[in-house]
Amino acid sequence: MDSVNRHDVTPSKTRLARAFANVLHIGAMAGRNRRLKSQDKFKNEVQKVENCIPDRAAIEALLAKLFANISAIKAAYALMQHAQSPYDPDFILSADEMIVSELKNLSELKQSYLEYQFDDRSPDTTRVLAEIKEQKSIVTTYEIMGDKLDSQLKLKDSEIIFLKEKLDEVNKENNLLEKKLSLIDNFHLSKLSINNFTLFFRKTIKTIWSFVALFCREMEYAGWDLDAAALSIQRDTIFSKPNDKYYAFESFVCQEMFDDFNDPYFSVYNESMTEQTKRSNVFFFNKFLELRSVITADYLARKQKSTFARFCRSKYLKLINPEMEISLFGNLDHRNLLNSDEYPKTHFFYTFSEMAKHIWLLHCLAFSFSPEASVFQVRKGCRFSDVYMESVNREETFFMSNGSSETELHVGFTVIPGFRVGKSVVQCQIYLC
Repeated sequence: MDSVNRHDVTPSKTRLARAFANVLHIGAMAGRNRRLKSQDKFKNEVQKVENCIPDRAAIEALLAKLFANISAIKAAYALMQHAQSPYDPDFILSADEMIVSELKNLSELKQSYLEYQFDDRSPDTTRVLAEIKEQKSIVTTYEIMGDKLDSQLKLKDSEIIFLKEKLDEVNKENNLLEKKLSLIDNFHLSKLSINNFTLFFRKTIKTIWSFVALFCREMEYAGWDLDAAALSIQRDTIFSKPNDKYYAFESFVCQEMFDDFNDPYFSVYNESMTEQTKRSNVFFFNKFLELRSVITADYLARKQKSTFARFCRSKYLKLINPEMEISLFGNLDHRNLLNSDEYPKTHFFYTFSEMAKHIWLLHCLAFSFSPEASVFQVRKGCRFSDVYMESVNREETFFMSNGSSETELHVGFTVIPGFRVGKSVVQCQIYLC
């Protein structure tokens, strides 16, 4: 029984092993076949994607077309701007059509990229044609810029010629004025006239302009809002032009500098002088002749406690308050030196002292007359008078009145005061509103 069982079992195990091996072999073959099929399918998919994706040359050709298209849009826009001055409606319409056309091309390029549909021509040919188009657009843009710069250059040349002519005229007027002023040295007091006073007054105004221009530049450098500052000086004033705000600063400077002008010594008294000496027109005329030929800085250094030196110190301290000085210069050096009977050696103070000297000399000349000349200014809102006033915004005033002489104009503020010299009048300068 045992032998039979052993004999029967052994073949059964062998068959089972063989059958299991066959199953494994079949499974392995099936797995191999499935892997091969998957690999083939993957390769096919990759091949499909590779067939859709363009090569590097095609991408470069597309970018070249894109850059050429952008350059063409810039050139068309430049043409449109160029056609606006002088205005050319046909040229503007043509440039607009070019811009629209190039924008359509740009949209088509985008669509081609998204759909992988590229130019039928070879990438090299496409790239070369695109580069040619781009270069043509760049040349067009530069030509337009060149024309614009040429026009600007011609305009600047015309302005230079005009300004040179104006400068020549001003220099001739200055030379004539200097010659007339030099005659005052040879004048006797009895020959002093309103013309002499008027000539020197005009020269004084130029020194005021120089200081105001420097004063405003310093405020700009310090970060001041000049428009707001001008309106704080002359409230409720509507300026006809942006640069008219400088008249407000001129008015502010004159208000301070000409204050107490009708006093024999601007209220800066010298106790050693007698009352008769203070009122002597001969004394003032001699002072005028003496001081007008000196160098201001040297005179202040030599005569630090003179009446004129006191006048300079007093007017500066009133005109430039401590807060303003710190804002302009970052310190109080000017003020500290003046309070120590010394005088700053800066361009700002030099310009101020030149203005102060001419105002002081004008004051001496005014008191050389008998009776002495007196200063005046007009109130805001007064009706304009050709006899006592001269408008600094004359052209704007004409347009404000629509060219009609019947339109009543009123004073906005006094820019530079006027003078009464005997029975004659030197007009004040006013800003009309």
